[in-house]
Amino acid sequence: MLHLFNRGFYKPMGISGEALRNALLQLRPEIYGSIAEEKVELNGLVYVLERLPEGIEQCRFINLTSEEGYGSTHFTPIVPPKRRRNCYRIDDEQMNIEITRGRSDIYDILTHLTFLFIESQKICKRVLIKSSGKTIRDWEKLENALKGTKLTQTEREVALVHTSNILGRSFEETMDMHTQLASKSKPDRFLEIVYWLGKLAIDEERNYQKRAITFSPILRERLGHHIHGEKWANAIKDTLMKQGLMERPIHIISANMHSVMNSIFAKKALAKEFPKADSLEVFEALSAPGNGNLRKKVETIAKKNGMIYQKDTSGTNIDIQIFDSAKLGQEACCFALPKDTPKDKMPVLFVMDYAFGEQAYETIDEFLKPYKKEGQTPMYLDVASISIMGKAGILEGGKGDLMIPSAHIFEGSGDNYPFKNELCAEDFKGHDLLVLEGSMVTVLGTSLQNKDILKFFHESTWNVIGLEMEGVHYQKAIQSASKIRKSIREDVKVRYAYYASDNPLETGSTLASGGLGTTGVKPTYLITDKILKQIFEA
Repeated sequence: MLHLFNRGFYKPMGISGEALRNALLQLRPEIYGSIAEEKVELNGLVYVLERLPEGIEQCRFINLTSEEGYGSTHFTPIVPPKRRRNCYRIDDEQMNIEITRGRSDIYDILTHLTFLFIESQKICKRVLIKSSGKTIRDWEKLENALKGTKLTQTEREVALVHTSNILGRSFEETMDMHTQLASKSKPDRFLEIVYWLGKLAIDEERNYQKRAITFSPILRERLGHHIHGEKWANAIKDTLMKQGLMERPIHIISANMHSVMNSIFAKKALAKEFPKADSLEVFEALSAPGNGNLRKKVETIAKKNGMIYQKDTSGTNIDIQIFDSAKLGQEACCFALPKDTPKDKMPVLFVMDYAFGEQAYETIDEFLKPYKKEGQTPMYLDVASISIMGKAGILEGGKGDLMIPSAHIFEGSGDNYPFKNELCAEDFKGHDLLVLEGSMVTVLGTSLQNKDILKFFHESTWNVIGLEMEGVHYQKAIQSASKIRKSIREDVKVRYAYYASDNPLETGSTLASGGLGTTGVKPTYLITDKILKQIFEA
């Protein structure tokens, strides 16, 4: 991938693309299920489509760019539901995808695209008769069905019968996938996706209309330069300066945009709605899609009690919240500081939304640098602790279980980052969750999970308990800032805790098998509670 990036372009069905396809087929990532079999992989297809822009299956030309000004044009950004990246449909044949989160973003996109190309080739092989250059009857029936206006239920089911033959799947499996992808505006989206995947592969085979992926010169020039991370960090430091919080102890928490706010305020904010409920019941209610009014009430009270919300404008797609503990009213806050805490020692909580892979290094590395304004002496931040909460793949156990790392290992190298974790398994006992302690592997991408490699890490003396994408990058930034560059205190406290989103060693429990649902509520708030207690009781 790095070779192709440096080269600037490649053809997915050319020699370079073939090397990528063969590598992915040899690796057989668990997330892509039956990628190496003749039948089309359906769960993997849904997983990939949720992370790529809508309509990408129709595009022969895919251009990966930096942030180059498309946002100020007439183009409407297309944001995939499971990946925060801006994409732009330039014309019928071209999709531009903005890369603002570094190499991890490129790995992610190219592995997903390689999967799509493999599946499109499968469809082509099943429908194109090489000797005559014609297509089989099933393909012609699908093509004719999509030429007309809105399909009736009978016409749709007929088209799905032909589609199931094309995919090598049962009618039941095909129908399930159709239902999963259908929406009000696009009731036949699944049929259209299958058609376009096949059509582009057939056009390439029959008419030599080659597909191409390019990397813009500006992207190749900017990659690794921390342009977005620097903008992001400076905007936050400006806010801290304006609020008079720069000289107070700062506690960084990498989490989502609701768990810290809800943990601090929800129980008291919703006392009327849930007079006798325990915290978990309140948090589950707040996580329910239909309870927007409850979430709004908690957010309103949080803002009245010192919470600042800052939406990202730097291109990192990482929103932040700042909580000033000196403004947390006793009647609103569910945590209390020791009574003798002087005001200048009252903690400031800086919560950042999840980074993506290598972006974790770019953002934290920039934030931990001294605050510099032209002509002024650099101001060093008093960073007291850095807490990382996240989702990860677990190698023993199931969804919702906990992993407390003692070291991070970087996949593909011997690089390892041991540290003293302020959290331990003992902190989480008695909550009916499996809690594992050990090493975590930071992977290049979720799409590269291979059972044999994971078994080696798990069963060898590496003592690996799980895999995620940011740990090494966070720890690299923390260690360089605290131990070498001395821009933050050397004894900065670190906390890492992850809850399991999937088990890639168990078939049917991979990321492609679906989300966590309410299973994730309990571990999320349990970890958040332990982090906040340590900060407030320190």
